[in-house]
Amino acid sequence: MKKIMFCGGGSAGHVIPNIAVIEQLKNEYSISYTGTGAIEKNICKANGVDFYEFDAVKLVRGKILRNLSIPFKLIKSVKDAGKILDKVKPDLLFCKGGYVCIPPAFAARKRGIPIITHESDLTVGLANKLIAKRCKKVLTSFPSTAEKFKNGVYTGTPMRSCLFNRDRNEALQSFGFDNRPTLIVFGGGSGSKIINENLRKIVFELCNTINVLHVCGKGNAVDSNIRGYKQIEFAEDMGLVYACADAAVSRCGSNSANELIAIKIPTLFIPLENSSSRGDQVKNAEYFFNSGLCRILKENQLTPYTLKENINKLLNDYKLKSALAAGTIKCGNNYIIREIKSVLR
Repeated sequence: MKKIMFCGGGSAGHVIPNIAVIEQLKNEYSISYTGTGAIEKNICKANGVDFYEFDAVKLVRGKILRNLSIPFKLIKSVKDAGKILDKVKPDLLFCKGGYVCIPPAFAARKRGIPIITHESDLTVGLANKLIAKRCKKVLTSFPSTAEKFKNGVYTGTPMRSCLFNRDRNEALQSFGFDNRPTLIVFGGGSGSKIINENLRKIVFELCNTINVLHVCGKGNAVDSNIRGYKQIEFAEDMGLVYACADAAVSRCGSNSANELIAIKIPTLFIPLENSSSRGDQVKNAEYFFNSGLCRILKENQLTPYTLKENINKLLNDYKLKSALAAGTIKCGNNYIIREIKSVLR
């Protein structure tokens, strides 16, 4: 049985897509995962995936002094990742972008182990820029991103099968909702302070006519007894969240954005614009907006009033609903697996 090692971490956005692919490959290949002791370790443990840990070094944007030691730390990280590869001896390394992938990719190239990486965003992240030439293939979520690489292949985004075809009534009952339209609001894995604060200023009024399911981030829930308003800090089952949604307000990380559009949920994106981001969410949102597949509210224009106004427009945007119904964005798992198998052959 051939062996595939996956890597990627630092946030759930680099790990959950890997798990989506692993779920479809685990009965056919020997699967393992390498990464740091961050979120990827816990997710792999929860999904029964063999995990090998090393320390990876991360570039801190805008902090020159903190980045001076990166070259020295990177050398050690590559050596440690190489020891893991020598122990497991995978036939393929599959990377999901992010700083965690750099040491294993460098070490795999030195050992002649073929590498595939996947880029989620419209713009290319630093890690994938650094490892792309070392890869057999660079898979992408967006068609135009693939065109930036000689070895680029557009496949779409990996998504877990449990996100699709869920029972709406079961979902509504699980969150204690009635049959009114339901809005889901979330701001990424750790929540969004600015979205949380603005939503809570209008949620009482919103819940006069709709339900609101608020995925607010760990430690961000507040006391509330508003009828039709449900807070959860983290969604263990996003399929259940999506199943009850008539509309959504969300950041525009590529994975969740592609999921929302593939499941045909009308969405108001509020892309992250702060200095800690390279602007990838803004570019993602503009791409979907120009395709007629979403609405956008800029973060610097976000107030309780503009949020309420845009939510009302979203709930009544029948043109958007028609565009989503006719949309072609789908789960990319089968296309990704096809490329994995072609390299293994």
